[in-house]
Amino acid sequence: MPTPREPRVVTVVPGGPVLVEGPVEVRLEDGTVVRSDRFVVAVCACRRSKRYPLCDTSHRKRR
Repeated sequence: MPTPREPRVVTVVPGGPVLVEGPVEVRLEDGTVVRSDRFVVAVCACRRSKRYPLCDTSHRKRR
């Protein structure tokens, strides 16, 4: 019998990324899957990241 899982915590950072408790799998529009085993994963919300869908702090450079 399956046991209930604890919900993932997702934090939206104003003007920044979406922080998700890891590990995570992010499925992109084209079917590509990006995996991360980190404790907290920063998912890009602005699409400026060169490592999209993961955040590389490119949102900080906007003036």
